[in-house]
Amino acid sequence: MKQLLMSGVALVTLGGTAWANCPAATVADMQGVSDGAYPQQFDLAEFQSAAGCTLSFAENPGIADLNGKIRGNGDLPALADRLPAEPLIIVPYDSIGQYGGVLDALSNATESGTSDFLSVRHVNLFRYSDDLQTLVPNVAKSWEWNDDFTQLTVHLRAGHKWSDGAPFTAADVVFWYDNLMMDTNVIAEAKDYALAGGQPMTVEALDDTTVQFTLAAPKPGLTETFSFTYVQPYQPKHFFEKFHPALDENADANAQALGYENGYELIKAYYGNSDWMDTPSPMLTAGDKLAGLPKDAMPTLESHILVKESTEGRHYVANPYFFQVDTQGNQLPYISEMDETYVPDEEVRNLKLLNGEVDYKSQGVNLTSAPVLLEGQESGNYTLEVKPAIGYPVLTFNVTAEDEAKRALFNDIRFRTAMSVAMDRNQLNEVTAFGLGEPTQYIGFSPRPDFIDAKWAEYEAGFDQDRANALLDEAGLVDQNGDGFRDLPNGDPLVLDWQFSTQSASAQLVELIAQNWKDVGVNTAIKEVTSDEFRAAQSANTLDMGMWLKSQPAGSVLGDGEIWVPPFDGYFDVRTGMLWAEYLSSNGENGVEPPAWVADLKAALDTYQSSAPGSEASVAAAQKMVEIMTSELLFIGTVNSPAPIYHSNNLQNFTEFKTQSYEFYRTYPYRPAQWWLSE
Repeated sequence: MKQLLMSGVALVTLGGTAWANCPAATVADMQGVSDGAYPQQFDLAEFQSAAGCTLSFAENPGIADLNGKIRGNGDLPALADRLPAEPLIIVPYDSIGQYGGVLDALSNATESGTSDFLSVRHVNLFRYSDDLQTLVPNVAKSWEWNDDFTQLTVHLRAGHKWSDGAPFTAADVVFWYDNLMMDTNVIAEAKDYALAGGQPMTVEALDDTTVQFTLAAPKPGLTETFSFTYVQPYQPKHFFEKFHPALDENADANAQALGYENGYELIKAYYGNSDWMDTPSPMLTAGDKLAGLPKDAMPTLESHILVKESTEGRHYVANPYFFQVDTQGNQLPYISEMDETYVPDEEVRNLKLLNGEVDYKSQGVNLTSAPVLLEGQESGNYTLEVKPAIGYPVLTFNVTAEDEAKRALFNDIRFRTAMSVAMDRNQLNEVTAFGLGEPTQYIGFSPRPDFIDAKWAEYEAGFDQDRANALLDEAGLVDQNGDGFRDLPNGDPLVLDWQFSTQSASAQLVELIAQNWKDVGVNTAIKEVTSDEFRAAQSANTLDMGMWLKSQPAGSVLGDGEIWVPPFDGYFDVRTGMLWAEYLSSNGENGVEPPAWVADLKAALDTYQSSAPGSEASVAAAQKMVEIMTSELLFIGTVNSPAPIYHSNNLQNFTEFKTQSYEFYRTYPYRPAQWWLSE
């Protein structure tokens, strides 16, 4: 049973009389408080002016006990000394919440099916409001661009602190960029979003609360990147600097004293070797060395901090220094603890959902599970909503496969076209999406912007077995041994080895596509694997083909064009052309040279990212990108289906999502720090 503690009502004395702190404004009832500069939130001075009051602050009565679970944290100072000078005022959707409780979450495994839960505690410099159109401040207090989008100045909140009480300043942003993102010992190759015009940015701390990004080329989408992605452009310099060789001459010795080979190895124990923020902590990886490390988990700005981790799951407690409060001055989050359990089996996960053992889940809940979950809502005390999705399953063939015969085949546009038109997308829609989806080709952008011709979403997406057979014949794929399946031109049997994870799509979808292909003589062997197994094999270039959810809104592509350049996405997504990427990153010394259209695509992307959004140059570049990507059929679209969102009826201030979307970082636009549990 979840225990709840009522939040106290702070009082302030005005003119000798005690008055309730401020109006209990909610989105449902603003209590006469006028709107601020941004939807559903205020800066402190702005709120006090709009509400005609002076806000004082209250804390979770159990916060000292929660802080005691964070190894390495000292005794807590007063709340006023833990909050920034200007905390972010959050207007709750429906009600001022109650403190306490444990949010129960469900993931597939470490780093598998975890992003929906990660998004619950997530923060970034900025945020998309729940209209999915308006950028608003979050960790940052404000920002401004220069006229040509080559310089972004970000203002932080004075007095903001990390979860261990250390000051959070502009130096932490500079440290993230210079000493993590741009240090090849930590991140082997610079991410696209961290570059402008292919060149590193200059990131400077003008003072403790002002950081400036200077870009070699215009990149208006940089603010988008720091709004919708999991990427957090700051890390705790105070925590890492004694182990970073560029910052401390004794870094390696300091790390060796704790049992690590060098400083970089210790940094990776906490930060990993990528920008993904859900890597295993030292609690899972350090073994006996954990006791000597400064903390179990690195300090955070998020609403909750990790305090326990095992192969079975993770446990979090509220961040006692979190920077947000509600309109009554109550420090968020309301929910005291969060528990994440790993369940790799989809049927077992569905059973837990049916039993009401979970408070929130969206990722990895396939639409095929919706009928049984909808039927169990009343008995399980939960609500299941089915919402539009942005990403959808796409397929790709390994154009740099180690098998030379298959590589030649996968690079043949006739083969890729045949495999696209051999798919009966209408059947896929009816069987796996109950007719609720939209058959579509992959065009790169999703949802399709108005400036992209609708014809591309239908390009080579019609079901035509006769044409598929003719194209396969032209490509030299005929049945040479009489077994009923086509063979490679060299006489070897053609068998597509398709390893898939149900985190990306249902097994039913895969089975139907495989049968479509067998119907035109292409033998396809399917095998379900874990998402970790799929990702490892894909990175090792050992797969024939891949499938995952893919696509991006036009705004996010402005800041991160990773899906448009080899290998056409990150580690956690579907990729192809691994050896093309190796060729480009090594300046031609290794790997395989990509075809000329890859350079044309990159040139169009550069123009799109450096142009003012909506300008003639921007639109023309986007149209060129779609033309190249779609006509090459490097990725083949299937059906864009709606997707389920599950939440307990005890979870309060849970609003209706506009989309079940990784692309807007799931719950992040909907401000989950305001969630509270009624039982």
